[in-house]
Amino acid sequence: MSNLFWLTDEQMVRLRPYFPKSHGKPRVDDRRVLSGIIFINRNGLRWSDAPREYGPPKTLYNRWKRWSDKGVFARIMEGLASEHSDFKAIMIDATYLKAHRTASSLGGEKGGRGRLIGRTKGGMNTKLHAVTDASGRRIRFFITAGQVSDYTGARALLRSLPAADWMIADRGYDADWFRDALKDKGIRPCIPGRKSRDKPVPYDKRKYKRRNRIEIMFGRLKDWRRVATRYDRCPKVFLSAIALAAAVIFWL
Repeated sequence: MSNLFWLTDEQMVRLRPYFPKSHGKPRVDDRRVLSGIIFINRNGLRWSDAPREYGPPKTLYNRWKRWSDKGVFARIMEGLASEHSDFKAIMIDATYLKAHRTASSLGGEKGGRGRLIGRTKGGMNTKLHAVTDASGRRIRFFITAGQVSDYTGARALLRSLPAADWMIADRGYDADWFRDALKDKGIRPCIPGRKSRDKPVPYDKRKYKRRNRIEIMFGRLKDWRRVATRYDRCPKVFLSAIALAAAVIFWL
């Protein structure tokens, strides 16, 4: 197949430091297996539908599941992001990712809450909360059930925010506690005030125009079909799919 994805030698050199050590029998070719995993996630295929050029589908799935449980893909994204991020200004926002019926089926808490899936007006969803750098490249991710407030994601991401000059966000994050927390960390908020406020909140409109970059980031992530529609029941595995997509799109 001419449209198969293959990692280059240069990309493998950057990825190899984050691979776990092989104990005993050497692993199957890392380049072939990882390229197959990326192809499956990007196109939303079943593992059994993997092209034969990538080897046995069971090998791809076992590597994907084992490394997801170990947090390897999350470490890859964290490591690559720390090399080139621009922290002068950071942005925060959230988006909905549709959950397929198979993701919340077969046990678990009622409605899939134990799997971080919730019901909204659009159906069953998982909400992805993200912090990006000034160029709209992902720095931190956090997932919750779809009906969870943006404030919950903001509170969870607050502790791990990098040192930055500005935080850009829409008026959904206009809360006094959030503004005060940012100021305590030495970050100036660029957040429009809610319409319900008695007095308008001043903010830098020129800087605020850059917020579209985080929306573009979400759009590029959703180009990966296994991210746009959640098929994985395990939240950790699903977050690995998001981390892998971000690493390939923005950092490789």
